[in-house]
Amino acid sequence: MSIKNIRLEVMQFLEKNVDSFVEQYLIPVEKIWQPSDFLPDSQGENFFEEVKELREIAKELPYDFWVTLVGDTITEEALPTYESWLMDVEGIDQQEGSQGNGWAKWVKQWTGEENRHGDLLNKYLYLSGRVNMREIEMTTQHLINDGFDIGTGTDPYKNFVYTSFQELATYVSHNRVAQIAKKFGDNKLSKMCKMIAGDEMRHHHAYSEFVTRIFQVDPSEMMLAFQYMMKQKIVMPAHFLRESGQKISTAFEQFSDSAQRIGVYTATDYVEIMQKLINKWEIDKISNLTDEAEKARDYLMKLPARMARISERIVIPQESHIFKWVEPARL
Repeated sequence: MSIKNIRLEVMQFLEKNVDSFVEQYLIPVEKIWQPSDFLPDSQGENFFEEVKELREIAKELPYDFWVTLVGDTITEEALPTYESWLMDVEGIDQQEGSQGNGWAKWVKQWTGEENRHGDLLNKYLYLSGRVNMREIEMTTQHLINDGFDIGTGTDPYKNFVYTSFQELATYVSHNRVAQIAKKFGDNKLSKMCKMIAGDEMRHHHAYSEFVTRIFQVDPSEMMLAFQYMMKQKIVMPAHFLRESGQKISTAFEQFSDSAQRIGVYTATDYVEIMQKLINKWEIDKISNLTDEAEKARDYLMKLPARMARISERIVIPQESHIFKWVEPARL
């Protein structure tokens, strides 16, 4: 039997538990928070006073912080790309005119939760008065137009490694933004980002559990898929980021530099996430591996230390790139 057919069998085997995954890791619409819970109420009598206060506090936040927050928002708002990509994964079947299989149900409900993140951050940015919304909107449209290539193809094993890693990375990023916002006295923004980070951690637990289940039934192929993704490195979902009038991917490195300068997401975080996944999946204890998978395991066990040494040599520019999204603060 081909590798592709085995993967399909494993996905069909796990699909029997999708309802329990949804129940355990996602929250019903009526119970989960919504963006309006954290923003000034446009129907309320104090709306303009609340917006004025939000704008005053926003003035205190530094330039690299705004660049990072905008980049995070644009990343969240490129959600149509992520849903369409996942719907194309082997074993996820969205049939016309129906709900499709259980995996399609998972992807749709996961998308519904994720969609709130961009909605909340976009509205905050709009009210803050610190950013050029039209430039942000053009960058978001470019990012959706350009799509992405995360190196997984339609392979569910590789995709679940990617989502396990990426959900944890977005947790780290949003949680750090929350800490910085609180430090500068923006308690409302801090709470917003904390709530988003909580969602991301919950989603990370879900996707990493899918990988755990696959290791139980197809350990060698899952090990090889994990090695493949770590060997080629996890690209961020916004790796094609660009500003208006620029070529594809030209803004991503400068956005990453801003995030690293203020400690929101660094090369060290990348290595630590890799190590956490190795620990979570107990890579050192998995048995019944083929010779090729054993070599993959050895590679994975040594990789974090090697990557840590490389990350120590990375030099981040001290000067901030001036983006069209964010004007430098007026004194």
